[in-house]
Amino acid sequence: MGKEIKHTDFSPEDFTRFRERLQSNLRALKKLLARPCFGEGDLSFGAELELYIIDNEGRPLHKNLEILKKLDDPLLTLELNRYNLEYNFSPSLIKDNCFAHTQAEALAAIERINQCAAEWQGSVVPIGILPTLQQSDTGYHAMTPLDRFEALTNELTELRGGPFTIAIEGEDTIQLAMDDVTLEGANTSFQIHLRVPPAEFGDFYNAVQLVTPLVVAMASNSPTLFGHRLWRETRIPLFKQSIDFRPRDSLNPIPARVNFGNNWVSGGAFELFAEATLLYRPLLPECGDEDPEAIVAAGGTPQLEELRLHQGSIWLWNRPVYDPVDGGHLRIELRAFPAGPSIVDMLANAALAIGLAKLMQGRIRELLPAIPFNYCVANFYRAAQKGLDAEIFWPSLQQSEP
Repeated sequence: MGKEIKHTDFSPEDFTRFRERLQSNLRALKKLLARPCFGEGDLSFGAELELYIIDNEGRPLHKNLEILKKLDDPLLTLELNRYNLEYNFSPSLIKDNCFAHTQAEALAAIERINQCAAEWQGSVVPIGILPTLQQSDTGYHAMTPLDRFEALTNELTELRGGPFTIAIEGEDTIQLAMDDVTLEGANTSFQIHLRVPPAEFGDFYNAVQLVTPLVVAMASNSPTLFGHRLWRETRIPLFKQSIDFRPRDSLNPIPARVNFGNNWVSGGAFELFAEATLLYRPLLPECGDEDPEAIVAAGGTPQLEELRLHQGSIWLWNRPVYDPVDGGHLRIELRAFPAGPSIVDMLANAALAIGLAKLMQGRIRELLPAIPFNYCVANFYRAAQKGLDAEIFWPSLQQSEP
């Protein structure tokens, strides 16, 4: 969703053309992935850090536009709500001390942002959900005035046909009805980007899926919302429910746009992009001008603008990413881990997730028959709900039952 759009209103013809373009993108991607040496290279690490802007009393401060304008930093971007910012770190190879590199960059970036925010008696803090956040801090008045946020809100609200309902039970219970999607902006995360060679993508993605619940349990730091004690990682249910437009009474509900996935990957990355195209309706049908199939046929690397825009409106907790940079490559975006409480904590979570996934990658095909995918989904939500107290399923080649 980092790509700005030019329109906020769309016609039925726009959606029809966009769907056709998505199919063309898929055909081009399939041919691109078959190209020898496409996306090859060592595993690399990148990250995005979402931040709260707070005043000197620890309350949300609506100054993201002002800070962005003053800093004029291309790595700093806007988020849905006026009190959030996102910083995008430069990528580095895993083998090249990537965590030390990112730590130094993060500390320097936060210092620069804080120096700027001080003009408004503010600062930034990484935390999954700000404990001082109040319900009055959400609503249209809190939304960053960008076309993509307006269009996304309008489309989701129209599809919902009524308020978005939030119902989360923990030590306390919270039930809310929201007329917009700004409660989604209450969640901030440390999103990890791993560049993975296409030949390894399927196994590595499945390994990431398998170990994500373990790291969520250890990383959880968002136990409250509006003073209510809920899940250990309340971001997980809150994000899903805050933009869920599906009818509650449907006998055959479509998949949520925020989810943990629908199955283990049996082949490679292509099936995830195809699934996103075939299962999820477009929300922002803005088309580009390129002919991606002609570009691939000529030996070039297409932008695949429609596919990338569509992927940006489907929030899998572990999301496949196509990037045309450097001749094109694939990444896995790990989105489940919270921001904060410190840079060292976030990088430790990243190192644990990557290390566990690499450890499991070589055995993943043997292990998957021992853990149906719905067990892994259950692990994910149990970990978010109970943290280190969660009981989870784990596969073993010696087991006779789960």
